[in-house]
Amino acid sequence: MDGILGIVSEYNPFHNGHLHHLEVSKQITKTDFSVVVMSGNFVQRGDTSLINKWVKTEMALKAGIDLVIELPTVYAISSAENFADGAIKILNSLGVVDFVSFGSEIGEITPLNDIANILYREPKEFSSLITAQLKSGLSFPRAREIAINQFFGTSKKYSEILNNPNNILGIEYLKSLKKHRSHIRPLTIKRDYSDYNSTKVKKGIASATAIRTMIENKKNVHYVVPFETYELLDEEINSGRIIPNLSVFEKEIIYTLRRMTLSEIANIPDVSEGLENKIKLAANNFNTLPELIANIKSKRYTQSRIQRILLYALLNITQKDINSSKRVTPYIRVLGFNKHGKRIISAIAAANPKLKIIVSVKKFVENSNDTTLRNMISKDILATNIYTLGYKKNPIANLDYTHKVIEV
Repeated sequence: MDGILGIVSEYNPFHNGHLHHLEVSKQITKTDFSVVVMSGNFVQRGDTSLINKWVKTEMALKAGIDLVIELPTVYAISSAENFADGAIKILNSLGVVDFVSFGSEIGEITPLNDIANILYREPKEFSSLITAQLKSGLSFPRAREIAINQFFGTSKKYSEILNNPNNILGIEYLKSLKKHRSHIRPLTIKRDYSDYNSTKVKKGIASATAIRTMIENKKNVHYVVPFETYELLDEEINSGRIIPNLSVFEKEIIYTLRRMTLSEIANIPDVSEGLENKIKLAANNFNTLPELIANIKSKRYTQSRIQRILLYALLNITQKDINSSKRVTPYIRVLGFNKHGKRIISAIAAANPKLKIIVSVKKFVENSNDTTLRNMISKDILATNIYTLGYKKNPIANLDYTHKVIEV
């Protein structure tokens, strides 16, 4: 089976920009089939998905994606490095993917690859530059940005690249491809239609951030999403199954932090240098998420990083879980497919018979002897159970066991 395109996305929600990316990527690569590795109910910047993972899957399939595989929660809410590495490990393990396409602000592979080479090889000179910047109290992303500029001897070119989130993710995809000696060929499509956090609409295309804001403000989004997406969004809104942001779980997060001991908080990923004391103090003294974040945030700890820490606490993800995720190849959790997707699954099974392909979570949990992967999927199950608590109607649990794989 030839011509399979891989994509990594959150589709939060699927919009016209995503459709543009899919169509242009298939044109450039001359591929006929597509696989997406998609975040589930929580996303990388430490926030909620607007709609649940099965609705996002249906949106993607109706827009032309052939097979949707879930990026396990442990990766989906992790740092850009672990997020990208988890997704690339999945695409690489399939054994049938020819290309991976990602959006970027720069739209050029070469400069992204230059940076990826340095980050992958980590020459001593570069490591020393980062260490020096971290000692000054900067956050890791800012320290790395300055170190890259110093290493390449330029003041603006690489700094502008590292100031943009999709460029950063692209670099991490490229780094992971090198790390795993993957034969998958990368390409990038310029995101010139809308910035990642832009609230503007341009030629019928808006960022996912803008669309979520429009929905929260009860504005019509029919002209910035495919018709099928609009129909599904409308149904979810009317059914009370929209989760606009992390504040929906404000009380659960604060309760969790108040219940945890200092040593337990210290064991949350990304918590270091005594930050657990600051987190505990803020949780004990404030009752809203904005206040909590404002009293933890600093030059070194950005809001996105703080929100990821809060999500780790809520979902009971420890540093041990993150470390384990870096050592294993994830399972292949199929969320949905169309008739072409069925053919891709057959090709995957033929290319790699030992690969763990999950269509029934119940069977996997009952039959798998791999404790690391069973623990990993338990986080996906918990994430869904917590997510549905935010529903206004029917907040039932255990959907990972009962919800059918989406077929279109």
